[in-house]
Amino acid sequence: MREMKIAVVQMQPELGRMEANIGKMASMIQKIATTQEVDIIVFPELAVTGFEGGQRFAQMAQRVPGAATNILGQYASEFGLYVLVGMAVKERVETVLYNSAVLIAPDGAPAAEYRKVHLQAEERLVFRPGYKIAPVETDTGVVGIMLGWDLVFPEVARSLVLDGAEVILVPAAWEMQAIGMWRTLLTARAYENNVFIAAANRIGEEPSYTFGGESAILGPRGEVLGALPTPPAAPLEGSEGEVVQPAPEEGYVVIRLDLDEVRRAREESQIILARQPAAYRAIVRKY
Repeated sequence: MREMKIAVVQMQPELGRMEANIGKMASMIQKIATTQEVDIIVFPELAVTGFEGGQRFAQMAQRVPGAATNILGQYASEFGLYVLVGMAVKERVETVLYNSAVLIAPDGAPAAEYRKVHLQAEERLVFRPGYKIAPVETDTGVVGIMLGWDLVFPEVARSLVLDGAEVILVPAAWEMQAIGMWRTLLTARAYENNVFIAAANRIGEEPSYTFGGESAILGPRGEVLGALPTPPAAPLEGSEGEVVQPAPEEGYVVIRLDLDEVRRAREESQIILARQPAAYRAIVRKY
């Protein structure tokens, strides 16, 4: 059996407090890796900086390799695992910024960088869109990477799967108000591609956002293998009929994946085999 053990971390980055956020991630790596074996740890989108940085991203963005990847790389090397971290990345030209996810290898060095392809309106004011969607071969299996809103676009997951991805890693910053759609899309992308998905969604509040958490790992038939659900609503004390929805909490979930299940699920469903690419020409036509 080919195995990969993945942890998804649900955390609350503090806007602009990069040192504190990196320290929290380092502590979480240590906590997870000293209690159990794990191959990959996935952190949320823009976990280094916070999400609503606006023009401050010009100062907060880092190069790769840089301070954030060097510090987290020390922990990746110490425990012999991969770390995927969401962060703002800058090119040699200081004004060229990307919303990126950087995969740090067990030797402590960056192994791959994915730049978010699908940017929402406010992101386009700061970041440039990426254009490369490609899986990464790790020591234990082939992974794909997407970020946040990329989940809405089925072309991203399908492209990764057609190029060999067995597991798709999704650092995210989805809002609480859209958390039902988050759950739906995770299930759809896993099922329609017969692929594992490991999704780390952040929590907490920033000036214009409240983030919803519900980080999860799904199997290649769309089944939830492990999740960090929002606590159930409870009656509001001293009122009739009112309920209060507790905020999601920080934490993590670790699941051992049997990668051979990808092949078995595809043989059962025939979804990938039954594709008719010649009929899909309109899909690559710009609207």
